[in-house]
Amino acid sequence: MPRTHSPTTDTGSSGSLRVSSIVAVLTLAGITIAFVQSMVFPIVPLLPGYLDASSADTAWVITATLLCGAVTTPVSGRLGDMYGKRRILLFGMAVIVVGTVISALSHSLAPLLVGRTLQGLGNGVIPLAISIMREVLPTEKLPTATALMYGSLGVGGSLGLPVAAFIADNFDWHVLFWTAATLGAVVAVLVALLVPESKVRTGGRFDLAGAAGLAVGLVCLLLAVSKGEDWGWGSGISVALFAGAATVLPLWSWLQLRSPHPMVDLRANARPEVLFTHLTGLALGFAVFVTGLVLPQLLQMPEETDYGLGKSLAVTGLLMAPQGLTMMAVAPLSARLTHAKGPKATLVTGSVITGTGYLLATVLMSEVWQILVTSCIVAVGVGFALGTLPALVMGVVPVSQTGATVSLNTLMRSIGTSVSSAVAGVILAHMTIESGNGPVPSQNGLRAVLAIGAGAAAIALVFASFIPRQQPAADSAETPVLPVLGRPTADAE
Repeated sequence: MPRTHSPTTDTGSSGSLRVSSIVAVLTLAGITIAFVQSMVFPIVPLLPGYLDASSADTAWVITATLLCGAVTTPVSGRLGDMYGKRRILLFGMAVIVVGTVISALSHSLAPLLVGRTLQGLGNGVIPLAISIMREVLPTEKLPTATALMYGSLGVGGSLGLPVAAFIADNFDWHVLFWTAATLGAVVAVLVALLVPESKVRTGGRFDLAGAAGLAVGLVCLLLAVSKGEDWGWGSGISVALFAGAATVLPLWSWLQLRSPHPMVDLRANARPEVLFTHLTGLALGFAVFVTGLVLPQLLQMPEETDYGLGKSLAVTGLLMAPQGLTMMAVAPLSARLTHAKGPKATLVTGSVITGTGYLLATVLMSEVWQILVTSCIVAVGVGFALGTLPALVMGVVPVSQTGATVSLNTLMRSIGTSVSSAVAGVILAHMTIESGNGPVPSQNGLRAVLAIGAGAAAIALVFASFIPRQQPAADSAETPVLPVLGRPTADAE
């Protein structure tokens, strides 16, 4: 176990207020990042008309953000550990605001792609925020805060759909980006004013070659996975990208193991407590994406299909909003279970609930209320499960490695999401029926994807069962005691 810090307490009302302010600001940052990333989904079908470009080209508006986010997440975590997590978080927020302003000024595809690529830096904000929480919050408040942080992602994503649909229907589409830029700027100012800088720093030099190798390997892998269906899985470019990933990533790993200052400490991440948490995150990332892909399609599908519910985009966004609010609402329950039984028990519970929700969704899909119930059940499971992942890794790594380790866990979930998108896309593209608007996914196709989501939750449960059990925070002397409100501490290493 990493060395622990000496316990520190601050029971005054001013201390409690400051802790609450920090949690509120960082949670708002999470909501903002999720909103920025999801707000373009409703207008993607309209972008070819807006930008005078093909639908194949405008699809890069999503892909560019995905690739940038995957590459920069582990890099930002490492930089935060080295130079200060608040500093890197503020830099990330500033770049997101710049990217959003560029998008707001765009009238053609190229500048919009530049702006969306810069927005991809937002993926690194979440693990940095959680890492800051570890340093500045009292131990007993950390499970609730991390659960709220992940709940904020659901809220931001749920808000993105109806808000974007409303703006697209009533205003110029650029207003959507100006709204997001304003929100991002407000968050950056609040972080600068209210969030303290981390005091624990790791030593060494930044591994530029390691960062470049990881970037090349991830781009090859994720580009092949996300575009394989469009390009053809057996096409030359897809095969070349998969071959590149299969060559670069093992070579990168070999070099990282021999580097005195690696970009990613693979030995630390290979410990069972961390490795199986990462694998669980990979499976959960796969499962989580399913609900956001299938249920909105089911709600918007034409009624003539006999299973579609024929709702508008705006109504669909409103109907999916309770899912994100549910994720936020269960955060205190998740924290309570973590305090009582430990984070592993909460993760197992969340995986079971998520899988159960998906299984119910395969049969309860004929009425709006059924969609609401099953989506909220899945949200309860996701809220329980995702919020415990950082708690599990933070329980066994030094404070000075928190940013890099939590960022790697976030990356694993992003990879799971990308694979989930590719698998679901293949299934829904091949299991179709004809409608008045052309081919649409069949009911059996939608059920198949939901069943795969349940299977991914079951795999997450299996991986979670291999995580060595940690004692509940209230009972274990082995649990690291965290510093309060950013007070200086010795390096945990």
